[in-house]
Amino acid sequence: MRRAGGRGRKRLPALLIGLLLAATACGGSGSDSGGEGKGKDSGTARSKQSQAVLSVAPADGAKSVDTTGALKVGVAKGRLTQVEVKDDKGEKVDGKISGDGATWTPSAHLAAATTYTVHAVAEDSEGRTATEDSRFTTLKPKHTFIGEFTPEDGSEVGVGMPFSIRFTRGITHPEDVEKSISVKTEPAVDVEGHWFGNDRLDFRPEKYWKAGTKVTVGLNLDGVEGRDGVYGEQTKTVSFTIGRNQVSVVDAKKHTMKVMRDGKVVKTLPVTTGKPGYDTWNGQMVISEKLEVTRMNGETVGYGGEYDIADVPHAMRLTTSGTFIHGNYWGGGAFGNYNASHGCVGLRDVQGGYDGSTPAAWFFDHSLIGDVVVVQHSDDDTVAPDNGLNGWNMSWAEWKA
Repeated sequence: MRRAGGRGRKRLPALLIGLLLAATACGGSGSDSGGEGKGKDSGTARSKQSQAVLSVAPADGAKSVDTTGALKVGVAKGRLTQVEVKDDKGEKVDGKISGDGATWTPSAHLAAATTYTVHAVAEDSEGRTATEDSRFTTLKPKHTFIGEFTPEDGSEVGVGMPFSIRFTRGITHPEDVEKSISVKTEPAVDVEGHWFGNDRLDFRPEKYWKAGTKVTVGLNLDGVEGRDGVYGEQTKTVSFTIGRNQVSVVDAKKHTMKVMRDGKVVKTLPVTTGKPGYDTWNGQMVISEKLEVTRMNGETVGYGGEYDIADVPHAMRLTTSGTFIHGNYWGGGAFGNYNASHGCVGLRDVQGGYDGSTPAAWFFDHSLIGDVVVVQHSDDDTVAPDNGLNGWNMSWAEWKA
C-alpha cells in the first residue's frame, strides 16, 4: 500500500509540474509577446497616420454659402497635393494651390443655388497622406441681373463691332463683373473692356478687328455679386466672326461717301448730310441696326412737328440718339450738291425701296452690322463714344482707363 501510495504521490507532482510548466510557458509567452506585439502594432499605426491636418471651409453640409470668398482649403503640418471641387453637374471648379502648398482658393466666384463637393489631399513631411471630403450648397439670391448683349451668337459683323453688354441692374462691383467675362480671339489680339456708366460694358481691340477674326465671349455671370445683394444668373458662350473690312468715309463738305474695302475705294456715292443747325455728328460711327423700312418721327429726337415719314427705306442706325444713314426719296437734287437733312446721312432712293440699283439699296445690301461710317468736315462736334457703339472715338489710353 505504501508503495502504491508512494507511486501515486510521486506522479501527481510530476503531472502538476507539467501542467504548471505548460501554463507558465503559455502564459509567459503570451504575456511577453503580447506586450511586444501590442507596442509594435501601436507604433506602426502611429507611423502610418499623417501629421497633416486639413481644413475645408465652409463646413460640411453648410447651406446658403456666399458665392465669393467663402470656399477655402488649407492644411497645417503638410502640403496640399490635390484639391478637386465639382458642382452638381460634375463640372470642375478651377482653382490654385499656393506656392507653399498651404492653401487652395478658387479662381472665380461660384454659381448660385448649387451644391458643391470638395475632395482634398495633403502630405506631411514623411509623405504620409491625409484626405478630407465635404459638401455644401451656395445661396439662392432674391435679386438678380443679366447682361443683354450685341452682337448675336453666330453672327458675322463688321470690323468696328464691339462686344457690348447692357446690364439690367446698375453695377456697383464692376471689377468682379468684368472678371467674370472672358474674351478670346483667333488670331490672338489684346481686347480691353470699358464701362459707360454703371450699366454698360463694351470690349474692343486697340484698332479695328482684322477681317476673319473669330471672337468667343464667355459670360460667367451666374453667382457674381454685381451690387450688394444682387447676383448674376447667366452663363453663356457667345461667338461671332469678323467679316470683310469695310469702312466708309462721308465728307460733309463734298457731299460724297467713299466706300472702302481693305482701304481701297470700291464706290463713291453722292449723299446729303445735316443742314445748318442740324449738322451731322463728326467721327467714327458703327452700324448697329439694319431696317428695310422704318418710320422716322421728329418728335422722338426733339424735332417735334418737323417731319414724320412712315416709310423710310434702307435705314441703318449710327447712334442711339437717332442718327441714321438711310434711303431718301424726297430729297430732290440734294444728293452730292447740298446738305438738307436733320442730321442723318441720306442716299438717293425710291419710295418703297424696290429699286436695287439706287445708291441707298446698293449700300444697304453691301453693309454689315458692325461696319464703320466715318463722317468728316461737318460743322458739329465729334459724336460721344457712348452714343451708339462708337467707342472708337476714344484713344486706346482713354479706353483702358
